[in-house]
Amino acid sequence: MTPFLTVFTPSYNRAYILPQLYESLCRQSCKDFVWSIVDDGSTDDTEALVRAWEEEKRIAVRYHKQPNGGKMRAHNAGVRQCDTPLFVCVDSDDFVPDDFVASVASRWPEIQAEEKLAGCIAYRAFRDDKGEFRPKSTFPPKRTSSLGGLYAQGFAGDTTLVFKTAVLKHYPFLEVEGEKFSSEAYAYDQIDQEYRYLLVGEAWILCTYLPDGYTRDEDALYARNPKGCAIYYNQKARFTHSWLSKEKLGYGISYMIYARRAGMKGIWRRSALKTPFYPLFWLLSYYYEWKWKEKYPR
Repeated sequence: MTPFLTVFTPSYNRAYILPQLYESLCRQSCKDFVWSIVDDGSTDDTEALVRAWEEEKRIAVRYHKQPNGGKMRAHNAGVRQCDTPLFVCVDSDDFVPDDFVASVASRWPEIQAEEKLAGCIAYRAFRDDKGEFRPKSTFPPKRTSSLGGLYAQGFAGDTTLVFKTAVLKHYPFLEVEGEKFSSEAYAYDQIDQEYRYLLVGEAWILCTYLPDGYTRDEDALYARNPKGCAIYYNQKARFTHSWLSKEKLGYGISYMIYARRAGMKGIWRRSALKTPFYPLFWLLSYYYEWKWKEKYPR
């Protein structure tokens, strides 16, 4: 029988922590899934470790190694290789409760039945002072929501996103030549224009952030990958319909800052922020570039 779910993990030099996730997947009460690992050019023992797990055959494991290109390329590769109807990304430093796959399976008929559901959203929980895993906040009392709408209604915290694979194949993560990072929200914002998600008030991913985490220094990460950030913020401005709201201004200015840093051409022509005050915002982008010059040299 073909599994209904792909549990996808992008990994880069995480051989020391991957066993935690592996053991949690081996404990699943429902084994109707495949664990797909895209190794983003690791130089540690990741490949040998995963090959040994393939031989154990405790769960179905699919391994693919590619040159280091950033999480967005690893994610897109995982989606392209996926042949199950549902797809969920579980990072290498996270793990899942024993009934995770069974709980996703119980929601699959409802998700499958509605064309405009992209999938479902559950909690990502963190360990509290008592050693228990809890979400940082709770969902509003609604059956469905867009991802952006969820945060607009006051939710704060991280989420578990389970997607219909067909949706992710249509909305891949942004890849920019010469850069190794782009915001996942670039694709999620596009999905929000067409779809909603079923809200599931359960913790499906249990997580901790490690010192070598992917986003441990977000400012530096964004500064090193300015073109992708410019494209992302310009899209945010375009999707913000209020003509001159605080949010649209912020996104428009961020687009200019990163576009200038990336040396992009036609910045004004491409901008989603059309306003007579544009020259003022252009000067402001110079100010921020000057502030960054020493902290984040090009």
